[in-house]
Amino acid sequence: MIREDDKRKTDDLKEIYFAGGCFWGTEHYFKQVEGVVETEVGYANGITENPSYEQVCTDTTRFAETVHVCYRPDVVSLEFLLRLYFKAIDPVSVNQQGHDKGTQYRTGIYYTHDADLPIINKVYDEVQKHYQQTLAVEKMPLENFYTAEEYHQDYLDKNPDGYCHLPLSLFEFARKAKERK
Repeated sequence: MIREDDKRKTDDLKEIYFAGGCFWGTEHYFKQVEGVVETEVGYANGITENPSYEQVCTDTTRFAETVHVCYRPDVVSLEFLLRLYFKAIDPVSVNQQGHDKGTQYRTGIYYTHDADLPIINKVYDEVQKHYQQTLAVEKMPLENFYTAEEYHQDYLDKNPDGYCHLPLSLFEFARKAKERK
């Protein structure tokens, strides 16, 4: 849902899709960021139609657990969101974040506007300079996205003691993060 205090014409919003391991923590992380007005968890870039969580967990659908992030570009830039994303993942880990293993836990940045690719490439290349290994983060157009079951939406808001692969300190970091413009 779009936050009441951020209701604006949807034309004023931009979107990006982040796969960062288990989507419960990734969603909660981005919900803390000022300028993010809506999040939705789901399954991206797979090969079946309307998959269930159980199907995605079989490693046969090629879907990644993904968070759809809608944001106000007048408040927060894509570049800033990308930098926050890279703080929350292990970018060289293949099909694993934290203790979660499987292709659905791979990392990826999926975009819907080609104009976003130069910004994605810029941040990606800057991060790559800090690693000898090649980054394992996919960066590609969004091919498809299916909304996950309702019980996955806002999971950590509904279950504050629920499992999360991200340290709690990251949520506080995201809450306090401010972009210098």
